[in-house]
Amino acid sequence: MGIMSKILGGGGNRSVDDYVELDLDDFAEPPGEAGTQVHIAEISDKTDVIAIKDAVYDGDFVIADITRHSTSDRTIEHIIDELRQVADEVDGDIVQKGDDQLILTPTGVSISRQKLE
Repeated sequence: MGIMSKILGGGGNRSVDDYVELDLDDFAEPPGEAGTQVHIAEISDKTDVIAIKDAVYDGDFVIADITRHSTSDRTIEHIIDELRQVADEVDGDIVQKGDDQLILTPTGVSISRQKLE
């Protein structure tokens, strides 16, 4: 199982505490300033959407935890529609992974709908 499969998979509830920061001293050459970032977000209510939209408009990726909402919840339906509109506006992409995550990409980045084998 690849590292992204481990990060995105697992089917359990994840929190920010589940992610560890790697010690860059372990790498031969530290990475330069990142122009694009991957943000981890949690959507508890509609106000959380503002920061997600800002990140995508700024050209960043967002992985959003939606486990606090049922997929039949009208609030999450509205939130997903709003984020889908943002992805369309920036020519990015959005997918829902299972019942617990949304992945949004910035301009010019699409998400494959096929799993790697």
